[in-house]
Amino acid sequence: MTQEHSKVAYQVMWNRLISVVEEQAQALVRTAFSTSVREAGDLSAGVYDVQGQMLAQAVTGTPGHVNAMADAVAHFIRRIGRENIHDGDIYITNDPWEGTGHLHDITMVTPSFHNGALVGFFACTAHIVDIGGRGFGADAASVYEEGLYIPIMKFADKGVVDETLTRIIRGNVREPDQLIGDVYALATCNEIGHRRLIDMMKEFDLVDLNGIATFILDNSRRATIERIAALPQQSAEGEMTMDGFDRPITLKVKVTVMGDKIISDFTGSSGLDKKGINCPLVYAKAYACYALKVAIAPEIPNNAASLAPFEIAAPENSIVNALHPAPVALRHIVGHFVPDAVFNAFDKIVPGLVPAEGAGCLCNFQVSLRPRTDAPAPTTARRSEVLTFNSGGSGARPAHDGLNATAFPSGVMTMPIEATEHAGPVIIWRKELRPDSGGAGKTRGGLGQYMEVGAQEGHEFDIQAMFDRVDHPARGRRGGSAGAPTTIRQDDGSAMNGKGKQFVAHGRRVVMAFPGGAGYGDPSERSVELVKRDLARGYISAETAANDYNLSAADIADVEAAVARGEMI
Repeated sequence: MTQEHSKVAYQVMWNRLISVVEEQAQALVRTAFSTSVREAGDLSAGVYDVQGQMLAQAVTGTPGHVNAMADAVAHFIRRIGRENIHDGDIYITNDPWEGTGHLHDITMVTPSFHNGALVGFFACTAHIVDIGGRGFGADAASVYEEGLYIPIMKFADKGVVDETLTRIIRGNVREPDQLIGDVYALATCNEIGHRRLIDMMKEFDLVDLNGIATFILDNSRRATIERIAALPQQSAEGEMTMDGFDRPITLKVKVTVMGDKIISDFTGSSGLDKKGINCPLVYAKAYACYALKVAIAPEIPNNAASLAPFEIAAPENSIVNALHPAPVALRHIVGHFVPDAVFNAFDKIVPGLVPAEGAGCLCNFQVSLRPRTDAPAPTTARRSEVLTFNSGGSGARPAHDGLNATAFPSGVMTMPIEATEHAGPVIIWRKELRPDSGGAGKTRGGLGQYMEVGAQEGHEFDIQAMFDRVDHPARGRRGGSAGAPTTIRQDDGSAMNGKGKQFVAHGRRVVMAFPGGAGYGDPSERSVELVKRDLARGYISAETAANDYNLSAADIADVEAAVARGEMI
C-alpha cells in the first residue's frame, strides 16, 4: 500500500489511533500506584503529530486534563528544542501554566520514532497524591508553597533515566514510592502507545503520520465549523456565584457565536483569590471548550482541530486567568464551574439544549493521618496520605433526570470505599445517596451523597476540605428548583469550613453531605409515575412528593404500601 490512501483506509486508521490511545490509558490505569488514577480515572492520554497537534485522545480520562494537555506538547517541543529530541527520550513536567493547571498533575511526553525518524509524540497526565509543600489544598498564598515544581525537562535522555531528578523528587514528597511508581507508570503507558502506533504504521505501510493527520484534522475542523455555522449567530451573557475560599467569587462570561468560531469572554469575572483556588487560563479554556463541544458536537472526536474553533478570553490575573506565582492547587474548583457559567449564557442562544446547574466541582477531600498525639499511640499507628474523589449530583437535563453522585463536568469516577480504606488507616463509616437533594423539576436533579469519615484506632488526622456549594447551591433552569447545598461538620456538631486544612482529634468523625443537582422545568409538569418511582426508590420523601410535586395523600399511601409489600413501582 502506498502513502496515498482511500478515505475508508484513513477512517480505519483514525479508529485504530483512538484504540491505540485507549490502550495507552488502560495501561496507566493498570500500573498506576495512586488510587486517584486506578479507581477514579483521573488521567488523560493522547497521540500527537510532529508539530505537537493532538490527533486522538483516550475515552478514559478527564476533559480538564486532556483539553489542557492538547496545548502542552507544543510547550515541550519549544522547551526541549527539536535538535535535542532523541529516540528513547522521556520528558516530564508539572508546570501549572504549561501543563494542566496545578503542581499535582504530572505530564509526561515521549517522542515516537519509526525507522529512525520522528513521527509523533505520546503524552499522558495523572494526578498524584502528594507533591510536597503544604499538601493538596487551598491554604497556600503562592505556588511556591504548594509543592515541588518540575520544569519541562528530560526524565530520560536516550533511554537513561535521570537519577538525580528522581532523588530530588523523593526527597521532597510525603509518598515517594507512590509518586515515583506513578512516574514510571506514565512512562510505560506512553511506551505502550508507541508500540501500538508502530504496529499500525507497519500494517498500513506508513513512513509518517502526515496523511492521516491531515485527514483527521481537516475533517474534524470542517465538521465542527458546520455545527457552529448552523447556530444562531448572536451573543449572550451568563453569570454565577460560587463560595470561593472565604469570600464569594463571580464568574461572568459572554458567549458569542461567530460563523466559524465561538468565543467565551470572561471579562468581569472576579480577580485573584489570596488562596489556592485560582485557575490558570489553560484549565479554564479546557472546560469552556468542553462545555460547548459537548453541547453542539459531542460525537465529533476530540483533537486539536475540533477544539480550535472554541476560543476563550479572560483578563490577566482574573480568577480564570491566574498568572505565576498565584496559588493554584485547587484550580479544579473554579474550573469545574466554568461549564455551568458557559451554559447559563448558551441557554439564551439555543434554548432547551443544556442542563441545569449541578454540583460542579468534585467533592474531594484528603486525609493526612498520623499517630495520635493526645495520648500514647499503638506501635502499629502510622502516617499516611489518603485522597478520595467523590461527587454530588449532576443537573437535570431537558429530557432526562440528572445523574446521582456523578461527576460532571470532570467525568472522573467515585472511589470505592474498599480502595480508599486500603490506601491508609482511614474508615468510611457512611456513604449513601442523599434523599431530597436533587432539585425538583419536570426533570429532577441528580442526588448528592452522605459521607462520614474517621480514622482507625490510635490515629488523629487533618482533613483538607475541597468543597463548594455550601452557600451557593446549584440553580434550577427554566422553572426548576435548586439542589441541596453542601454541609460539613464533626460528629459532635462542631462546625467545619468547606475549604482548608482542619484538625480532627482522635475518635472524632467528619460528617458530610454533598450537593444535589438542580431541576429543569416546572415541577408541576413532572409525570406522576416518575414521582411515584422516586418516592418508592427513596430518592424523595413523602413530604417532598406532596409539597414539590403535589402528589396526593392517597397516591403516597399506595406507594408506601407497595414498598412495604416488596413491590417495585
